Amino acid sequence: MNVSVSPPALRSASRQLAPVDQVATLLLAMGKPAAGRLLKYFEPDEIKRITHSASRLGAVSPDQVDTVVESFAEEFAGGASLVGTVTEVEKLLTGLLPADQVADILADLRGNANRSVWERMATVSESVLASYLVKEHPQTAALILSKVKPAIAAKVMGHLPLPVRNTVMRRMLSFKPVVDDVMQAVERALHEDFLINGSRNSGADTHAKMADIINKMDRQQMDEALHSLADSRPKSVEILKGLLFTFDDIVKLAPRARTTLFDAVPNDRLVLALKGTEAEFRTVVLSALSARVRRMVEHELNGGEPAAQRDVMEARRSITDLAMDMAGRGEIEINPGGEDEALIR
Repeated sequence: MNVSVSPPALRSASRQLAPVDQVATLLLAMGKPAAGRLLKYFEPDEIKRITHSASRLGAVSPDQVDTVVESFAEEFAGGASLVGTVTEVEKLLTGLLPADQVADILADLRGNANRSVWERMATVSESVLASYLVKEHPQTAALILSKVKPAIAAKVMGHLPLPVRNTVMRRMLSFKPVVDDVMQAVERALHEDFLINGSRNSGADTHAKMADIINKMDRQQMDEALHSLADSRPKSVEILKGLLFTFDDIVKLAPRARTTLFDAVPNDRLVLALKGTEAEFRTVVLSALSARVRRMVEHELNGGEPAAQRDVMEARRSITDLAMDMAGRGEIEINPGGEDEALIR
């Protein structure tokens, strides 16, 4: 179907609608089911022209609607008006066209069509991108970090385990020209993984939100949740694992970070959280305390009464939440896989 072919000329109207505007008016007035049967016959370029028109169409008077859809005059005899907006276009296209095509069209309407994948990657959380890159080949990770903005790359580097960080930096220094096919494949993968499949939502990362929820579950519930997601969303599970931080992960913090964390934890809460822990784990935690506080905590642990498991878990969760809050404020760095991980193996 050629959009340039004009529908019947408008009779009396307060403003003159161009041919493409008349097509947009007709489709909006028809509604989704009927419009869907027609849209599949349009070329992609024609769909873009129509959706551009529909998004800026504004208010269309009842008389104009009646004229454009005169073959359906009885349905429009009541004189219902309509308003063409980007939102209406989104409703019209959703479910009728592939999600990536709808996303491209809407981005074009909102003025984002010329933004590259690399510019749009600036909206992705640094911690999520770091968790994603850890699972990729170091050469791929190096390529991606070389293309994003330096400020973003620096923040992502801060979230990478030290061995991975060093490997990626060495590879970035020894880059050779990348062929177009490889670059396009990387861009397509990023577009699908981050910009289409919901890795972000209204500027807030959904993986980070989900990780925050899972972090507040007990260990059994956490394992069950990740196992349930693994079948349908294996890549999301890998990203989530990189974002999760549990009480067990405290021993993976750098010694200075552990000291900073436990300086802010009341002694009675720490004693409660350490009940039932392994000796190796307890040793690592106690090493972060001052000599005086350590003696007090050890005395309480050796002579104290058993505590309810619910209270122990609540104490551990409060310390974990505190660690996440401090990391969010930049007071400590949470870096899984750190130098002390071997201490608990």
